[in-house]
Amino acid sequence: MSWEYGWRPYVPVAARRAHAAREAARMAKKGRKLAPVTLGSGRQIAKTFWGKAWCDHLESHSDYANRLPRGRTYLRNGSVVDLQISAGRVTALVSGSQLYKIDIKIKTLAPAEWERIKRECSGKIASMMDLLQGRLSGGTMEIVTHRENGLFPKPAEITLNCSCPDWADMCKHVAAALYGVGARLDEDPSLLFLLRGVDHSELIASAAEAVQQPLAEGAKAGLADSELAEVFGIEMDATTPAPKTPKAKKRPKAGAKPVKPAKKVPAKKKRRSSPKGASAG
Repeated sequence: MSWEYGWRPYVPVAARRAHAAREAARMAKKGRKLAPVTLGSGRQIAKTFWGKAWCDHLESHSDYANRLPRGRTYLRNGSVVDLQISAGRVTALVSGSQLYKIDIKIKTLAPAEWERIKRECSGKIASMMDLLQGRLSGGTMEIVTHRENGLFPKPAEITLNCSCPDWADMCKHVAAALYGVGARLDEDPSLLFLLRGVDHSELIASAAEAVQQPLAEGAKAGLADSELAEVFGIEMDATTPAPKTPKAKKRPKAGAKPVKPAKKVPAKKKRRSSPKGASAG
């Protein structure tokens, strides 16, 4: 039966790679820079918390269960020859019987949801120090990666499209691209925030505000730097000037005669002269 009325004939992996390499070279000549997804040694797709959390999130939804295994195979054998992540969108080129175009649209996070996540993160005092240092703590990661209320998109927020003839929304080429996102989060976790259309630095800013307020109140109350550091568990800036202390008065040396303060001499009063022509009596 012809593939026009069914599945295309199987193409070995080596042949797919060779075809993809030729297509990539042709696109490079036209000025398009490809970003293939390459995995390290072993069969593990993601190694960091962010990459693993993304893959776990995909696998937690039964909507994708049947198609994900083939997607993992395609990613591992180097079939994702290009993957681009932008706000609300993932585009990819995946090598199959030919080079297929993938277009995945993901709804950006609603402003109200983002504000809620920021509030929940700023309420985690234990995570504030890590945020101030530019790192996300474990507590904050649990908030942003929550299955229902976090940053990871739910199936209803994802629109899948592939140029292959497979009738299913989640074909193996799309699945390979979605797993490729997990591999990319290993390299740069901020891409998750970019994908959902939010700025991860706002988490750090909101955390800083939550810490600066009690610091300012402590300063108004007259707490010393050492006390503030002990209360809030942070190191104070070494460049902050220390409060001035009054200089102690010099004590006289032993045996020396005390110097009496000089007496003030009262100024002589001027005598008033009698006006001319006035009589003496």
